[in-house]
Amino acid sequence: MSYNFDSILDRRRAGSAKWNWYPQDVIPMWVADMDFQVAEPITRALSDRIAHGVFGYEFPSDALKQTVVNWLKRRYGWEIGPEDLIFLPGLVSGLNLACRAYGHIGDTALVLTPVYPPFLSAPENNGMSAQKVLLTRADTNGHVHYTIDFDAVERAITPRTRMLIHCHPHNPIGQAFSPSDTQRLAELCVQHDLVLCSDEIHCDLMLGGAKHTPTAMLSADIAERTVTLMAPSKTFNVPGLGFSLAVVTNKRLRQQLSNAESGIIPHTNVLGLVAAQAAFSECDDWLSALLAYLTHNRDTMLAFLAENMPGIKASMPTATYLGWLDCTVPDLKDNPYQFFLKEAQVALSDGVMFGPGGEGCVRINFGCPRTQLIDALTRMAEALHKKTGAQ
Repeated sequence: MSYNFDSILDRRRAGSAKWNWYPQDVIPMWVADMDFQVAEPITRALSDRIAHGVFGYEFPSDALKQTVVNWLKRRYGWEIGPEDLIFLPGLVSGLNLACRAYGHIGDTALVLTPVYPPFLSAPENNGMSAQKVLLTRADTNGHVHYTIDFDAVERAITPRTRMLIHCHPHNPIGQAFSPSDTQRLAELCVQHDLVLCSDEIHCDLMLGGAKHTPTAMLSADIAERTVTLMAPSKTFNVPGLGFSLAVVTNKRLRQQLSNAESGIIPHTNVLGLVAAQAAFSECDDWLSALLAYLTHNRDTMLAFLAENMPGIKASMPTATYLGWLDCTVPDLKDNPYQFFLKEAQVALSDGVMFGPGGEGCVRINFGCPRTQLIDALTRMAEALHKKTGAQ
């Protein structure tokens, strides 16, 4: 079956935050949702549910729980039980809930920066502090690349450190950490008795044939202290439907997480339950086509940057639909986010938002029709050439 990811949609009329945040002459390439229609089984399931006409409280069904179990086994060979699942209205809620469950006022959570902004705010929201450890730049083949400084991670651990919040695959870099690096990081958590909260929301968006190994699959000891956060929202482009999940195989950690959400976290969205059931059971072919399209978009973006903006260094995303651009070219003294917004009418995500290490960088969302991507990159190149006098 063929799928049309080239179709241009008018998302402003639908109230899209991504498209209505900036003036109409701006191309939005910032917030992490895609400009593609969702797979037909999802819209069909939602239409059927809406036709019912009643939207009272609902809980995740046994069928949905088994569908998630089957999905993880089919995609990753990860065998869990339905009892290992906790359903949540969003992944950011999960990050905050984990801090609430496993930390106390005055404790710390380790985060590796630059990183998705809620990693920085979730500990603070819950009386903890975020202990930031810089990822190490180790560029390869002309592309921005990062490694984990394990010695720095270990030095940052104190008697008040309770957890490590890890982004895997990584947002904003688009980098999938190797199983060996992930295992080494997780083993530090085992050694120092830390809970490992692993945000794996982008794990189904692996590009160019790359593979993902869930952190909790690395060993029994690691699984015993890992809380894995996942969702269909990024993979199937349904973030507005309010559905995510945590996989916690350790009964004690699962009970702590469940206790922490009591009276605080609302039920999952009724339509989110419907979309998740369809996404995880009927959309494999659509996802395969999406990954091929995103991989082509990534390659198109990198080739365009190399030819037209060689001073800008880009990451080589192996996962997600997010590119990370180092814009510290000699002649561009401006904040690159502000520069491209004002001079190119292209809205990117400001690297400063992602914490230490994000200065001078921007994040670009290439989960869009290819013509839109090329249009945005062309505007950026023209603005940069005008600014720097490049030929």
